[in-house]
Amino acid sequence: MLVLYSRNGCHLCEDARAALAVILADRAARGLHAPGVEVRDIEADEGWHRRYALTIPVVAFGHRELALATSPAALRRFLADVLDGTGASTGRT
Repeated sequence: MLVLYSRNGCHLCEDARAALAVILADRAARGLHAPGVEVRDIEADEGWHRRYALTIPVVAFGHRELALATSPAALRRFLADVLDGTGASTGRT
C-alpha cells in the first residue's frame, strides 16, 4: 500500500493524488504492480503534522519516502525504484 500524506485544501496534494492515479493505472495496464493508495490527512495526527507539514505531499512505501512529490517524473522514478527495484530514487530512506 502506498501512502500519500496530505492535507485538505493543499492543491499540490491534489495534483500528486491525480498524478498517482494516472501513473498507477498505466502500471496496471502494463501488467506491473500497482498498489492501492491510502491518503492520510496530516491534520488528523500530531506526529504526521510535525513530520510532514513542510514537505507535503509525501508519498511513502514501506520505509521509503518521496517528499514534495509534485513531479510526475519523480513519482514514476520513485515507484519504479520501490516497486520494481529499478530506477534512481529521489526519496529518502
